[in-house]
Amino acid sequence: MTGGALRTELERTNYAGRTVTLAEGAAVVGATTLLSLRAGRADAAVIGAIGALGLADDLIEPRRRRAGLPVEKGLRGHLGALRRGRVTTGAAKAIGIPVVAGIGALLAPGPRRPVGLIVDAGIAAGSANLVNLLDLRPGRALKAVLPAAVLLAAVPVRAGEAREARESSGAALALAALLPGLTALPADLGERGMLGDAGANALGAATGTAAARRLPVPARAALLAGIVALTAASEKVSFSAVIDRTAALRRIDRWGRRPLPVDEGTR
Repeated sequence: MTGGALRTELERTNYAGRTVTLAEGAAVVGATTLLSLRAGRADAAVIGAIGALGLADDLIEPRRRRAGLPVEKGLRGHLGALRRGRVTTGAAKAIGIPVVAGIGALLAPGPRRPVGLIVDAGIAAGSANLVNLLDLRPGRALKAVLPAAVLLAAVPVRAGEAREARESSGAALALAALLPGLTALPADLGERGMLGDAGANALGAATGTAAARRLPVPARAALLAGIVALTAASEKVSFSAVIDRTAALRRIDRWGRRPLPVDEGTR
């Protein structure tokens, strides 16, 4: 594929009718994966694999749409296609990301209790999906990821050999999300690029894994419950509509964004 063809393949039209590129998301995956090596090779492999699953969805789904083939939306749609015997890229993500996150939890430093492994994998996989669900407007996903990553990177690591190894890897993963996210923010807000599934999944997985390793058990359980509740709600409720109806959220969401050429709709 030539450079021009690749640029065209990565171009998308965003909600405001402007042309953006998914190259931002691909770069974020690469940078986050590389920086995750500070946490460990296993973590870098997990983040890279989750980002690759998102990139496959970014590239294959539009091709199917251009070819006039059916394209499912939402978790329910992808799982429905799977029950009918067709594996969509969304279904591959719905299965693959939790499996990869589970492997990451199993290989993480610290104790390996079954319930803890399930919670940690759920937080990592759920965060990857939730950040992707937020990536419907410029900067929205990054405005959720960056404050969380700052907090998770800044909190001092608690003493104790096993605890220190686990929390240090979590802090490294938070930085692995923070630095590429900050770098991507101007292009995202300027509507020159977008995270896409690839970048959103990678940043969400890195931040979620960092939270799983840095938070105490009760906070992790509460976080997972919140992620599950928001994910379930997304099947029924438009996040954009809720944000637009809530003044404080609307101000945060629109901060730094370019003015709309037309009235904004919701989706």
